[in-house]
Amino acid sequence: MAVTTVVALGGNGLVRAGERGTAAEQLANIREACEALEPVLAERELVITHGNGPQVGNELLRHERAAAEVPPLPLYVAVAQTQAEIGALIEAELRPATGRPVACLLTHVRVAEDDPAFENPTKPVGPFYSEEQARKLEGDRGWAIAADSGRGWRRLVPSPLPLQIVELDSIRTLVASGTIVIACGGGGIPVVARQGRLNGTDAVIDKDHASALLAAELGAERLIILTGVDAVARHFGTAEEERISELSTEEADALATELPAGSMQPKIQACLAYVRATGGEALITSPEALAKALKGRAGTRVTNGNGPR
Repeated sequence: MAVTTVVALGGNGLVRAGERGTAAEQLANIREACEALEPVLAERELVITHGNGPQVGNELLRHERAAAEVPPLPLYVAVAQTQAEIGALIEAELRPATGRPVACLLTHVRVAEDDPAFENPTKPVGPFYSEEQARKLEGDRGWAIAADSGRGWRRLVPSPLPLQIVELDSIRTLVASGTIVIACGGGGIPVVARQGRLNGTDAVIDKDHASALLAAELGAERLIILTGVDAVARHFGTAEEERISELSTEEADALATELPAGSMQPKIQACLAYVRATGGEALITSPEALAKALKGRAGTRVTNGNGPR
């Protein structure tokens, strides 16, 4: 069975600059995102994934600040909590928008226990800080901190590569029934295999890499990654900015080394992995530009071909 489309929503798009991340703010942003998804909502076979960077960082802050009253929970449980939180909000908007059954499936994703990412945190989570605030948190809490694409400073956590979507068969069953499935939220709940069991491990898997793996395993015809810009660009935010409309796999491979590791680089790498595994088409664009991008008038496509850049 081929799933027509897997759409990955960015977690930062659900909590926008200047917002506190309240449920009402997220619901309003999700409503707008669902309206933007209208061109693909009629497709029978549709899976939606989403990020959780701001939300899981906020959850960790709640745990730390309430630690004197209630025991803090591990990071992988915070990922599960935000899967449910965001999935419930997306369900609330998708059902009336489509008139179809929608199900959020809490999804575990297996990673390697010896993945080098555990020794080199790269995934930004939580709110943005000034450099002064970030340095103080780095010293006070022992956080790994880094600048994030010129928008401020954020906490970094390990982000190992996904190896297996544990609930893959359940996702297939739901999709076959005509249900729109929300899966792999926040990249999935990270687990490692130990003595015949799957155990949670503290990390946040990149949702684009998890989405690419899911799309490949489902045999999806198309992977769409929605983000804050309508196309990938070289020299982003500078006078030399150059938007790119199409990339072959070879061109995308070369470009990935130039892009920020915590921002656009994993999106390009995820598209590459999906296209190479399936021969399908991957598209990176913003929710607002999706309708135009599907007609070839916006966005960045990654394909096996050698079309114009």
